[in-house]
Amino acid sequence: MRCASIPLAAVALLGAGFLAQGQTAGDAAPPANSNTVIRVETRVVLVDVVAVDKKGNYIRDLTAANFRVWEDDKEQAIKSFSLEAADPTSANAQMRYLVLFFDNSTMTMADQLNARRAASQFIQANAGPNRLMAVVNFTGSVRIAQNFTADVERLKRAVGGAQTASVSPNVETVAQSLPAGMPSFALDASSAAFGVRSDLLALRNLAKNLAGVPGRKSLVWLTSGFPLSAEQYSEVKATISECNKANVAVYPIDARGLVAGGASLVMPSVEGGGRPFLQMDGFGLEPLFAFAQRAGGPGGPGGGSAPGGGGGGGARGGGTPGGGTTGGGTKGGGGTTGGGTKGGGTTGGTTGGNTGGKGGMPQNYYNQMNLNSPLNQGAFNRSAFLIPQIPNVVGNQQVMYMLAQGTGGFVVANSNDVLGALQKIARDQDQYYLIGYSPAQTDVGSCHTLKVKVDRAGATLRSRSAYCNIPPQDLLAGSSIEKDLESHVAAAGPGEIAGSLADPFFYISPNTARVNIAMDVPVTDIKTEKVNGKLHAEVHVLGIAYKADGNAAARFSDTVKLDFENKKELEKFTEKPMHYENEFDVAAGAYTLKLVFNVGNKFGKLEAPLVVEPWDGKHFSLSSVAFSKSVHRLDQAEGLDAALLQGRTPLVAEGMQITPSATNRLKKTDLGVLYVEVYEPGLADPNPPQVGLQMRVLDRKTGKVAQDAGLFNIASAIRAGSPVISVGLKLPIAGLAPGSYRVEVSGVDSMERKTPLRTTDFDLEP
Repeated sequence: MRCASIPLAAVALLGAGFLAQGQTAGDAAPPANSNTVIRVETRVVLVDVVAVDKKGNYIRDLTAANFRVWEDDKEQAIKSFSLEAADPTSANAQMRYLVLFFDNSTMTMADQLNARRAASQFIQANAGPNRLMAVVNFTGSVRIAQNFTADVERLKRAVGGAQTASVSPNVETVAQSLPAGMPSFALDASSAAFGVRSDLLALRNLAKNLAGVPGRKSLVWLTSGFPLSAEQYSEVKATISECNKANVAVYPIDARGLVAGGASLVMPSVEGGGRPFLQMDGFGLEPLFAFAQRAGGPGGPGGGSAPGGGGGGGARGGGTPGGGTTGGGTKGGGGTTGGGTKGGGTTGGTTGGNTGGKGGMPQNYYNQMNLNSPLNQGAFNRSAFLIPQIPNVVGNQQVMYMLAQGTGGFVVANSNDVLGALQKIARDQDQYYLIGYSPAQTDVGSCHTLKVKVDRAGATLRSRSAYCNIPPQDLLAGSSIEKDLESHVAAAGPGEIAGSLADPFFYISPNTARVNIAMDVPVTDIKTEKVNGKLHAEVHVLGIAYKADGNAAARFSDTVKLDFENKKELEKFTEKPMHYENEFDVAAGAYTLKLVFNVGNKFGKLEAPLVVEPWDGKHFSLSSVAFSKSVHRLDQAEGLDAALLQGRTPLVAEGMQITPSATNRLKKTDLGVLYVEVYEPGLADPNPPQVGLQMRVLDRKTGKVAQDAGLFNIASAIRAGSPVISVGLKLPIAGLAPGSYRVEVSGVDSMERKTPLRTTDFDLEP
């Protein structure tokens, strides 16, 4: 089942699976002699459903009257319906798109050879003008071996031979392979995605790049699977959601063939422990993970003592904004044991949060931590619905079944017939029903369950269980609000409101980086109005990265929605600056980043230089340095789902989520943390090098060395198969006197190669 939720007026050309914004009823008319069914709705959810009988044969004679659809257990009126059946003889035959995704990072050489041999036979029998295929290899980073094409020989060459390392992408664009008149789109944006850290992120990025491809897409994932961890559980939900939006069905094939035995599905425990965050050999400091446990994590010393805390204030409950010393405490800490999800909770809780102290948080606390989505509120945090109920399976197959059943595909396991599996998947492309309905207006970021039934005895439906209403990157595009913000960007001089801004960058592919925005702005003059019994306010944000010639290289826009139960809760929120985060991708170059925002009737304007150095993806390198004062374990990071579902990439190192700070000013009692990414292409080699980091703290006024960590090994942070090493470092502020400092970080490997030197400044207060 596929679904796409369009928050603006839209027209849905259901036969083509195409969605266009900005049209209203009566704007569109079906072309002559077309079987395409057109329905015009203010907001449309499209659902595709595969129906089979008891023998596995496709049922082709169902009508709209046979189907019923529910969203959040409320039946929906079907507004549009079509049968999307392949007809090779028809002049209007729809294109079918299939991606062969070889997960070389998990398959043995023998399994690879078997899978590629079967794929070559499948290509020979199935590729054609109306069935385009692409070949993708994953070995810790993504390489497009062949973009979409109907050329059998090109495809067979792309799958030929097992891959022990990432291969160079085929530079041919899809436009060169498509029939005349077809729209041009490509997988090139996924090519050489060096920043990919896992199979799931690779699949998610690939699905995102397939969003512009019309109709239903099949992604065949040839893999040996991997165990499910707490971090990957959130990534699974985000991957399913991205496939929802892009109309991609995932079909995993267990390349191991027959697998003996079975194991019950074991979900990651919220109470689970973890190994040290990062052992910094030779630095003489305790692991950051242990430090976060002892000190109360992001909540600081008040986050909860041993009986009630574990992770301090957790993501909410008794942390610094929620309670601090007063709001935490032994019983009210909201930590792993004392509060957890129910105690610290989304709203500060009753049992573990407000009862244990006076630190309860407003229901919109996600904005203060800037996980800017209602997904992070208890009322809307329903992303768990994206994970379907799956059977008890072998451990490495858990993710396979989740992705398949969550996206409308199926798993082929315990079978040595890879060719037969591919043929079965190909038949699934040729027969599905597409149903459309108009849902009620819901909050951006909210997730919703979906259920489809049919009144045909013995029929089995393959469909998705949920979808999320996720906002676009440029949320305010074309609105009067955006035009107003643009006028303030162009205006000379500063804004009326001061604030602070940080913009660290991290490479995601050669000469391309992701910029993580962190902004703190005072909200003392915020204006509210009564909406649905609550005090409601909105903060609009526009960010643009300008090149030296004044042209925009990248942009984003957003709306932060704030809701408070009462005036006291509002006053509590305005005591501290509002923390906001976002991200965007940009090519290597020198820019001026400008952010404008409004609080009430006043506007703020912030500027910061942004320099992304060129990098070819082949050499040892280092990201810029992100500064943080907030760290928590992933099993306490309630905002991780929200960030991932919105297509964002949280800063995560060894099971800890690091929240970037907008200011590099901290007190002696604070936790100061640095996050960097090391890019070591040699890790994909059969004999990978050892990798280390060097960190020095200099007095900014005198240039003298105040602390020198020397060279320390970061082997514990390396993830098998990934050329990216995510590292978290605890600043040694305990041995520093108050003052102004500069941190220098650089990488060294056993081949005596060095990364560029990266620096960041911080001020230490008494």
